[in-house]
Amino acid sequence: MRHGRYHHGDLRAALLVQAEQRLRERGASGLSLRELARDLDVSPGAPGRHFESKQELLAALVLRGYERLDRVTASAIATAGESFAERVDAAARAYVDFAVADPDLLALMFAAKHDVAPSPELAAAAHAWFERMLEVIDEGQRRGEVKAGDRERVALPVFAALHGFAMLVVSRSLPPELAAAGLDDVIVAAVQGSAAV
Repeated sequence: MRHGRYHHGDLRAALLVQAEQRLRERGASGLSLRELARDLDVSPGAPGRHFESKQELLAALVLRGYERLDRVTASAIATAGESFAERVDAAARAYVDFAVADPDLLALMFAAKHDVAPSPELAAAAHAWFERMLEVIDEGQRRGEVKAGDRERVALPVFAALHGFAMLVVSRSLPPELAAAGLDDVIVAAVQGSAAV
């Protein structure tokens, strides 16, 4: 009988940690349950007790991704000032940092969110993060700093600009000097575009 280092530990958690590392190194196509078992020194069939397929593993990674993105966004907003500009700045930097650190995970997160039938748990996690972003708009509207109107329509250009900037950085499409200072400009434009008139 083979005894791996996770024989009596939390193999599911270890698989997810190792899978995230593999995702960063090789992308989703480089993930394999058998290779993860080998990496963790457990039997080839051991991961199957936690994930029946690679798709289940990817779904678990996506769920963890949304949960982590929500945590870092909440933490950033909690330490920001009270103004809309300060809160957007904090949320924007948290999002871009996450996107740049884990672009393959972010790509999986957006692909999974639009699956025909995402799990209720995944749908709730994605909704929780998006709702947190919308609360920044709500608060800005209550304070009279953000234009009136449907909060999702107000948020869309802000999010589109941030996501677009993050993808430009990840793809190395920007010159280094623009990548370094560009986020400041994007945030200023987003705040100005949302301002109450």
